Amino acid sequence: MPPVAPTELRVEGLTKVFRKGVKAVDDLSFDVQPGRVTGFLGPNGSGKTTTLRCLLGLVTPTSGRALVGSHAYTALPQPMSTVGASLEASGFHPGRSGRNHLRVVATTMGIADTRVDELLHLVGLTPAARRRVVEYSLGMRQRLALAAALLADPPVLILDEPTNGLDPEGIAWLRAFLQERARQGGTVLVSSHLLSEVQQTVDDVVIIRKGSLVHAGPLSELGGDGAAPVVVRTPDPERLVDALGAGAQVTRRPDGAIVVTGASPAEVGHAAFLAGCELHELSAGMRDLERVFLELTGDQS
Repeated sequence: MPPVAPTELRVEGLTKVFRKGVKAVDDLSFDVQPGRVTGFLGPNGSGKTTTLRCLLGLVTPTSGRALVGSHAYTALPQPMSTVGASLEASGFHPGRSGRNHLRVVATTMGIADTRVDELLHLVGLTPAARRRVVEYSLGMRQRLALAAALLADPPVLILDEPTNGLDPEGIAWLRAFLQERARQGGTVLVSSHLLSEVQQTVDDVVIIRKGSLVHAGPLSELGGDGAAPVVVRTPDPERLVDALGAGAQVTRRPDGAIVVTGASPAEVGHAAFLAGCELHELSAGMRDLERVFLELTGDQS
C-alpha cells in the first residue's frame, strides 16, 4: 500500500438541532489526525451518526463546521476521491452482483475495472463476486461496502460499525488493514459499539454523550479516575502476593504474569523490594475500555 496524502478531519463547534427542538449534536469539537486510527464512541442516541453525516455533507449543521482538511465535504473538488465512507451496509441494488455494483460506482468515478477486481480480492469477495448482492450475508455486504469506499484509494476513511456481521477472522483482518492504512498516513475514523475490539484497534478515542464531548485523546491516556492494572512477572509469585497484602487484588494469567489491581506500580515495586522479591517485569497496563466508557458516559444499558 503506497503512502497517502495526509488529510485531517476537524469538527468545530458543531451543533445540529432537528425539528421540535431535538438537539442531536451540541457544540462538539474534535480532530482526527492522519496516521492514526480514531475510535468514535458514544451510547445509542449520542449523536455519532449525525456527526458522521455532517462530516459527509448529508446533514447540514445548525451551526459550527465539519471539515475535511480545510473544506466542507460538499466543497471538495473530488469528494469521493478524498473520503471513502461506509455508514451502513445497504443501498445495494439487489439484482446486481457484487462485482457489477463496484463497476457501476467505479464508472461514475472514472476508475478502471482492474481496480474493482483488485478490491474484490483485497476484501475476500472474489469467490462471490458474480453472486447477487441479495444473496450476501451481512458480513459480505460489509466487505463490499468497504471495497466501494476504497475504490479511489482515498486518504480518509469514515466507517460506521464496520465489524457488524464479520466473523472473528474478518474482524482480525479489518483491524490489521485499518492499522496499516493509518501507518501509511491515512486518516481513519471508526464508529463502533464493540469496545473490546476498539481497544485493540485504535490509537485515539473520541467519546460523546448526548451530543457533547466527554473525552478526546490517545487511547493510552484514557485512564478515568480508577487505577490501571499492574502487570508483574516474578520467579517467586507467592512471596509477592503475600507482600501485597489484602488491599490488592491479584489474578494470574495463563502466560505466568500476575495482574494486580488496587495498587500502583510504585506500591507494587516497593512491596517487592521490602520482601526481597526479584521482578522481571513491572508495567502499568491499560484499564478496560468498556469500564472507562461507562464511567464517562454514565451509560449502564
